Amino acid sequence: MFPSWLTPKASKEAPIPSETEQHAVLGTGLHAPLSTDQEDALFACGCFWGAEKGFWKLPGIITTAVGYAGGHQEQPTYQEVCSGRTGHTEIVRVVWNKSIIDFSDLLKLFWECHDPTQGNRQGNDRGSQYRSAIYTTTIQQMELAQASRDSFQQLLSRGGFGAITTEIKADQQFHYAESYHQQYLAKPGSRPYCSAMPTQVALNDFPGANFKLPVSVWQEYDWSVSHCVLRSGNEIIKP
Repeated sequence: MFPSWLTPKASKEAPIPSETEQHAVLGTGLHAPLSTDQEDALFACGCFWGAEKGFWKLPGIITTAVGYAGGHQEQPTYQEVCSGRTGHTEIVRVVWNKSIIDFSDLLKLFWECHDPTQGNRQGNDRGSQYRSAIYTTTIQQMELAQASRDSFQQLLSRGGFGAITTEIKADQQFHYAESYHQQYLAKPGSRPYCSAMPTQVALNDFPGANFKLPVSVWQEYDWSVSHCVLRSGNEIIKP
């Protein structure tokens, strides 16, 4: 399913980010190698535009980039991913400073910013490319992702929601999406769009959690407001 302003032809011909391309908001390199105090992971929660903005606003984030992962084709294009034939999901790569923000904090945003029970869709967006997923890069990340899922499932069930369909896997290859998708919502002329359907269920403590961000940060996300991320500024939240 293509938004009316993104044609298959435009997607096919668009370049992917170069090795020197910088984040449109954070000013950091999209391809920069990890330092010893950094980690990365991949999060899929529907259309990657709004998801990326939700993550880049958190304190301690080094860089974010949108792309495709979890499929079986090398260097897929947006058009090919949207066809459903490559098996990829629209995803956000997040790199963070471990001394400022914990993976637990990222999981909190992930579970709260969308409805992880919707299978191959998120809101009005339908297709396997919109499925919910967490792709981890360390053993500890995998343990925390699974523990947070189990805890969040209990909370969702109490709220009348069904089973979580989020795919949790380790070490999935990330393919950068085309340059015009990167930090799309922060760029001049962008058209605000977000299909995420937050459940308004909050993830609090869970086994192994080590939250580092203060409550004041989470008050900047009001999931009771339709398309909350779209209505907020692009700047990083100050703790």
